[in-house]
Amino acid sequence: MTLPLDELRAQIPKIFAPWIVALGLDPVHAEEGLLRLSMPVAPALVHVGGVMCGQASMAAADTAMVLLMMRELGEFRPMTTVQLQSTFVRPVSGATCTLEARLLRRGRNLAFGQIDLLDEQGRLAVQSTTTYALL
Repeated sequence: MTLPLDELRAQIPKIFAPWIVALGLDPVHAEEGLLRLSMPVAPALVHVGGVMCGQASMAAADTAMVLLMMRELGEFRPMTTVQLQSTFVRPVSGATCTLEARLLRRGRNLAFGQIDLLDEQGRLAVQSTTTYALL
């Protein structure tokens, strides 16, 4: 049983810390093993260079994967990030960006995923890979 997008949206403020909620992640499309989210590039996330800071990108990627896991599992279950690695391909500027989280493999105890963060023009800006332990 997967969670519908409206239920996934409703869970965000119940599960995540306020500063994660403030990222404004919005699930906009889902299919098996994939979750697409939009996110505003808010001024609070932009550093002196005029682009979104890497810390915000990584937090968004980590959160996107948790949301995908929730959707796939049909509910929130305790899990923890074991590994999160990000490659920064290009800077993120503009008003919004898109995250595409993909579940690569899920076993009984571990799940592996890839999260692509796309800039406003749809170009790959940050690519993250992650491993989660299901508790």
